[in-house]
Amino acid sequence: MTDIIKTDAVIVGAGPVGLFAVFELGLLDIKAHLIDILPKPGGQCAELYPEKPIYDIPAFPMVTGQGLVDNLMKQIEPFNPQFHYNEMVDSLEVLGTPQAPLFRLKTAGGDVFECKVVLIAAGGGSFQPKKPPVAGIEEFESKSVFYAVRKMETFRGKRVLIVGGGDSALDWTLNLAPIAERVTLMHRRDDFRAAPHSVNAMRELVAAGKMDLVIGQMTGLKGADGELSAVSVKGSDGAAFDIACDRMMPFFGLTMKLGPIADWGLNLHENLVPVDTEKFETNVPGVFAVGDINTYPGKLKLILSGFHEVALAAQKANRYIYPDKKVVFQYTTSSSSLQKKLGVA
Repeated sequence: MTDIIKTDAVIVGAGPVGLFAVFELGLLDIKAHLIDILPKPGGQCAELYPEKPIYDIPAFPMVTGQGLVDNLMKQIEPFNPQFHYNEMVDSLEVLGTPQAPLFRLKTAGGDVFECKVVLIAAGGGSFQPKKPPVAGIEEFESKSVFYAVRKMETFRGKRVLIVGGGDSALDWTLNLAPIAERVTLMHRRDDFRAAPHSVNAMRELVAAGKMDLVIGQMTGLKGADGELSAVSVKGSDGAAFDIACDRMMPFFGLTMKLGPIADWGLNLHENLVPVDTEKFETNVPGVFAVGDINTYPGKLKLILSGFHEVALAAQKANRYIYPDKKVVFQYTTSSSSLQKKLGVA
């Protein structure tokens, strides 16, 4: 028989918002377990742009995606959160009442959790990159074809082909151009969806002869043992040719899937979970949705917005977990009891 893991709160998703939820809950003596489909914390920040700079986190003029995750992990250490990676929550069962919530969650791997509150911080759900419709690409994936940049050094001195016309394609074109032997950007048309300043910067590099721009579509891959030697291309004029390259990154976007969350009895609107802005609770008492997974009037899909949502959700969660405890709002700057929890008093 599977042992039931009992805790105060289960956080579904270990991205930045889910990690900060540990902090806000911990200040209120609420213990949490986190479940994430990825093999490590950080969500999209760690998976898709670990070395990409982020500029709109308060008090950080610039921080990378991985840097933000590392800082959050350090911040929540005092609360000893328990992580369950490579797992997806298959089902959520309501055992309690609206006044005294109790939930049972089961994962695809067979773990069973019982908790009083659930915080869904799953971003847009589970995500996977859209792959180019090119035969045999699987042979090269994770060896010379990549859908994200985890370490820029992987591309130093390489002939890099980047395919796409959005922000990710342009951002990495500009970031890798200084360290790669040669960067080529390929898009099916000479019209880009990326930020205008990025497009202008790319065109300046092309004009200066520091990178190449190709208008066309890939038709095949050449190489052996997972290592690319060239990509076959059909140009905009119909001509066929090869682009020599050691590394390729196709940025065709992400396929977002809400997954089992769609079957949890939550109200949904266009694959998002509506919440109120007082406590970010869903239509199921005790289940909260924070970060990109939720929707409400004026919603902004920003990490800093998710941090605000978590702070208010934690206050309501506290009332469910400690119904007889008087809630006294405290500041970490002046509360010795909070500072002891953080190990700084």
